[in-house]
This record gives sequence, C-alpha cells and structure tokens, in this order.
Amino acid sequence: MTRTIGAIDQGTTSTRFIVFDRTGATIAMAQREHQQIYPKPGWVEHDPQEILRNTHAVIDEALRGAGLTARDLAAVGITNQRETTLLWDRATGAAVHNALVWQDMRVDPLVAEYARDGGQDRFRAATGLPLASYFSALKLRWLLDNVPGARARAEAGELAFGTIDSWLMWHMTGLHVTDVTNASRTQLMNLATLAWDDTLLSAFDIPRQVLPRIVASSGVIAPARGALDGVPIAGILGDQQAALVGQTCFAPGEAKNTYGTGCFLLMNTGERPVASTSGLVTTVAYQLGDAPACYALEGSIAITGALVQWLRDNLGLIRTSAEIETLAASVVDNGDVYFVPAFSGLYAPYWRADARGVMAGLTRYATAGHIARAALEATAYQVRDVLAAMERDSGVTMQALRVDGGMVLNELLMQFQADILDVPVERPRVIETTALGAAYAAGLAVGYWHDTVDLRRNWRIERTWRPTMASDQRERLTTAWHKAIERSFGWA
Repeated sequence: MTRTIGAIDQGTTSTRFIVFDRTGATIAMAQREHQQIYPKPGWVEHDPQEILRNTHAVIDEALRGAGLTARDLAAVGITNQRETTLLWDRATGAAVHNALVWQDMRVDPLVAEYARDGGQDRFRAATGLPLASYFSALKLRWLLDNVPGARARAEAGELAFGTIDSWLMWHMTGLHVTDVTNASRTQLMNLATLAWDDTLLSAFDIPRQVLPRIVASSGVIAPARGALDGVPIAGILGDQQAALVGQTCFAPGEAKNTYGTGCFLLMNTGERPVASTSGLVTTVAYQLGDAPACYALEGSIAITGALVQWLRDNLGLIRTSAEIETLAASVVDNGDVYFVPAFSGLYAPYWRADARGVMAGLTRYATAGHIARAALEATAYQVRDVLAAMERDSGVTMQALRVDGGMVLNELLMQFQADILDVPVERPRVIETTALGAAYAAGLAVGYWHDTVDLRRNWRIERTWRPTMASDQRERLTTAWHKAIERSFGWA
C-alpha cells in the first residue's frame, strides 16, 4: 500500500495541493492565489485557465518539495469552491466565459423575476435552497443567455456546464462528472432522488445536454492524467461538506464551522433531509460509496475573511491579514462600532439581496483599532445568528462548536466567538479540514482508511476557548448588532 493521499483544494482565493499521511498529518503542501476579477459592482469572476494552471503548478510544487512522485499517492480527492459556474467547449476544453463566482450578484434581477411567481421558496421543497444569486442555476442561465451563441451550442451538445470540480475533472481525466454535494448546490438536483430534475431544468430553461453525470462523494472515478498520471481520482466534495467530513462529523447533530472567505456552519442531520423554517438551507452532506446519502442543515455567510482582505487591499488599514488581530487587540472593546459586511447582500438566516455593507456607531472616538475589532466581531455575530437558526430547526442545542479554516488561528476572534455563543469553541489539531475531508473521501474509496471509525481516531482537539462573558453584556452587544443589521436592509 502506498503511504500517502493527495487532495486538491480549489478555493475562492487560492488553490492548494496537500499530501496527508495515515494519521491525517500534512506532509506536503503548496498554494497559489488567483486573481479576483470585478467587471462591475457586485460582479465577481475567476479566470478558469488561471485556476487550471495553478492546480498543475501546486501539484508539481508540493510533490517535488517533499521528494514525492505520483507513485507515492494511493489516491487523490478534489474539493472546491461551490456554486461557481463554468461553461466550456467540449471539443477544445476552453471556457466560453470567465467563471461566475458564488458571490456574484448579476442575476439578482432574475431572482426577483422568479420570486414574483411563487415566492423565494418556490423550489425549496425539491432542492432545499431558496431563490438567491448564490446558487448555480441562474448563473448558468445567464451564461446561456448572454454569451453569443451559447444557448444554441449548448442545445446542440457542444458545451459542458460544471462547477469547479467538474472543470478540473474534465481536464484531469476527460470525464464530465460532479458529485452529489456539488450537484445539490446547483438548484437543479432533486434532494430526494439525487438526480437532475426535469421540472427544475424546464423552470430554469437549462438543456440537459450540458449537465455532468452525478457520482458519489467517495468512490474511484477515473485515473488522472498529467502530473498525477495513473493516480485514481477517488473523491469529490464541495468545500464545506469536505470540512464536515474532515472534522469527522458523521453522527446526526454533529456540526462544524469553517472560517474562510465566507463562513459556513453545517450540521449533520443523517439520512433524511431536514427542511428549514429559519433561513437555513438543506444540502447533501456526503455519500460514501454505495451507502445512502447523508444530509446537512447549512448556514452560509458570504463575507467573513473577505472583510479582512477588503480592509487590507481596498483601505490599506493593514499590510497583511494576520495584522488584523494585533490592530483589533490595541483597543479593549469595539467602541460601539458595528460592521455589517453585506457586500454581496446577506445570506443565512436573512437572505436579503437588498442589503449592503454598513458601519454603524461611528463617533470621533473611533479608531482604526475599533474598526478592526468590529470587523472581526462581525464574523462572530453572523455565526451566532446562524447557530440560533440551526438550533431552532434541528431541536439540538449545541454543546460545543468545532471550528476550522484560516481565521481560527486568530485567538481574539475565537475567544469572542465562544463568548458571544456561550459555548466552548474547539480547534482540531489539523485545521486544513477541507483538504483533509477530500483526502478522507478518496482514501476510503481505495481502502487506505478502512471506515469512518478509522477517521475518528485521527481527530484531536488542539485548543478550546471557553466563554467568559457575562450574560447581560452578551445581550447588550447582540441587541446592538441586530440594530446594525436592520440598518443594512433595503439599500439596493
């Protein structure tokens, strides 16, 4: 048996290739950022070819840096930014347009048009998702309607649609596939049947010919070509579902929260989808081989780490993202400043496309430190709103929150998160849980790990933050936060 498993982690801002050993420890990693393209306010695009080049580059860099070759890999898994939408030429493999990123809001007029005929939840029963610019169906509809000749070529079978996992699989294996977790984010798959739904395709005016084949999250799909020549691609998971698997949340009621560009809280609900009445979405959590699919409730927050990047890149308030903690710690509290980062509207639990970013409570007393602290606290407040909705929907009171992602290295944020939630926050030994989940899916498929019990043995707590805030202070802060949230409504 070869001794390692590889994972391609294609995220919103960068692409990584990470190699793990049997204990889940990282033994090699390489990462490259890609350009964020903003053609108009609210529009966000990526260059698909840049992402493909970066994927090849990080695979080569990670293997060479650790003295490994493709023969040292038992399998490779893929995890990816979800909902980001691509359309490409089947003959040449070239994209016909830049990728429309999950944060992109250009289809807001289409959302409003569809909502007028049946409301925002008209497709929720079938898909678990509300009408929103977030998901892939309307993005694909926009490409078909706005790229010259695209609709006719799609109907003739000349074009292929996919999320980023499908784009990578096409170029690495020649197959046009996606897994059930990514398919569940398109708003074109029926949650009950795990198949493309003709009623949904008709409603969104999507030709079936462009769609990939849906496969399980864990299972040998095909051998790779190129730098990974001959290595089986054996796992695909959308990034947030991958983090759920990486955190070994395999039992109903277990949950994790990932802090990245956005923030995503998922709770495993077992083999039946749970309909939300509190502003969450229902999604496929994973499907391991021939076993039944498991589902999750999810609260999606569009802007968390991206707010720190905005303070760095657009305002120059900090030079590096890591400096945000030092600046925020230069003051003892937020100075009554609240930052609602509704740059792409508000996702769960509000789903307000008309919301826009607001900084409230400013006086001449406010400093850069207060703004930095308000930016960090905005992440924790948004997570609190989502967790409250999740507890209402599931009937489960959270006893602790498992966290991962780049922002969990921020001690000030994690302590404030524990304080505002009033539950312990647990950071695992391995925080690269998104890539680890993809590796676990691939490793299970080829027998590198025997079962999920093997995976649970790898999970260890590295650090726990316990709440220390008085309840009256928590109530005062959250009341002010919700006042700021209301100020963000109705701007667009």
